[in-house]
Amino acid sequence: MKKTITTIFFICLTLSAFSQGKERREQIKALKVAHITEALSLTETEAQKFWPIYNAHEKEMHMLRRNAKEKRRGLEIENITEAEAKQAIKDFLAFEKEQQNLETDLIENLLTAIPAKKIILLHIAEEDFKRKLFEQYKKRRLQNKKNK
Repeated sequence: MKKTITTIFFICLTLSAFSQGKERREQIKALKVAHITEALSLTETEAQKFWPIYNAHEKEMHMLRRNAKEKRRGLEIENITEAEAKQAIKDFLAFEKEQQNLETDLIENLLTAIPAKKIILLHIAEEDFKRKLFEQYKKRRLQNKKNK
């Protein structure tokens, strides 16, 4: 019953979340927090330790992705020199390495807050959340196409 209510809540909020920019991101973030909290069955003590670590990691990952996106936007593939292309590849590899380092740091930090089993469940919950969010996005796009 609890999962059914959570799923219905998730679907309703996700659909309404696609309508507005910043509000949408905040709603998606709230849904992700609820989804992860439920999937991990965090105790109050675990949650107090877990969320500051996880939120700091998410903030760092957001900044890393933003910087990588800005670098990619600046590339004009049609006019790029070989030297610029090589530098872009180096930048991409550095991004990948930094992303992996942040993931490693997250796991090491989380091991001080929650059991290893819940860290594995976190990865599964994140993938599940992304999948559900993408499915809702696809459904919404199909509905918009049908309505046009």
